[in-house]
Amino acid sequence: MKQTALTSKHIELGAKMVEFAGYNMPVLYTGINEEHETVRSKVGVFDVSHMGEFILKGSDALDLIQRVTSNDASKLADNQIHYSGLMLPNGCFVDDILVHRFGPEHYFLCVNASNSDKDFDWIKSNSAGFDAEVTNLSDQYSQLAIQGPRALEVMQPLIDVDLSAIKYYWFTTGHVDGVPAIIARTGYTGEDGIEIYFDPAESDRLWNKIVEAGQPQSLIPCGLAARNTLRLEAKMALYGHEIDDTITVLEADLGWICKLGKGDFIGRDRLVEQKETGLTRKLVGFEVTDKGIARDGYAAFIGGEQVGHVTSGSPAPFLKKNIGLAYLPIEHNSVGTKFEIDVRGRRLAAEVVPTPFYKRSRQ
Repeated sequence: MKQTALTSKHIELGAKMVEFAGYNMPVLYTGINEEHETVRSKVGVFDVSHMGEFILKGSDALDLIQRVTSNDASKLADNQIHYSGLMLPNGCFVDDILVHRFGPEHYFLCVNASNSDKDFDWIKSNSAGFDAEVTNLSDQYSQLAIQGPRALEVMQPLIDVDLSAIKYYWFTTGHVDGVPAIIARTGYTGEDGIEIYFDPAESDRLWNKIVEAGQPQSLIPCGLAARNTLRLEAKMALYGHEIDDTITVLEADLGWICKLGKGDFIGRDRLVEQKETGLTRKLVGFEVTDKGIARDGYAAFIGGEQVGHVTSGSPAPFLKKNIGLAYLPIEHNSVGTKFEIDVRGRRLAAEVVPTPFYKRSRQ
């Protein structure tokens, strides 16, 4: 397994380690519920250094991004970020990514760890004819996510830029305890917070500094298990679950990142066709109304017939419910629709509910 610069630190601190996307990663420290609820109410820190980072530079950098992704990067201002799909000709996903604009000829992409090499090869293979250089810098960055309503309070004394001036899904460059970093107001938890990208050689020192600085605000280290339950409550897609190379952007209920009017891009023709003919299935959120947990991959039934499957399902620690996401036929997609989920041979009642399940207060 690959190691992040902090793998030995997690082991030293007693984290439970698992293989994830080829990396030896901390799945939990004190427990899913405590870590999840601490992020919802206070602040937690996650090592997400397994994520991939690319730089696109050149006079055609924007044109290349427009070609391979579904969102409209021409609308980005300098230091702005958006969520997008890296697209296949069938309208489905190579990956879901974050696009950061430094300038008209300079973009920074954050991609999923499991897809990093594939994503890089795909962008490179579609770059012919574009004056744009694509560089994989994944090994040159560590990434920490400091998430929760007290995240900025913890991090501001360590950072030499005004964090309150950075709007959600914007970023800047500065120093974290003297270390040069990209500082982004992003996250995968449904909470406020920042993500910092910096030299892996500084990982141990910055981790210790952040954990120490966060003690007055009750900051704790958190693992991938809590990150998963947090993103599920916020209805944030996970590659390999809600999205993959067989699911289109429209089916994944991500039409807001599908800008058909921006001009041609890979997969556009298929998405236009699908929009005109209509969807046959779509992602929905559900709550289990019986006692039991609907896990990933469990089959969904209506009238005794299998109609779909759970893509992500688990207890929601903050909401105190058993929730999940599933693909159901479009005619059974509306809020209030009742269906059943097969849980080890027992059919549990479930109901389609509004999403996101959890939305933070933006005061």
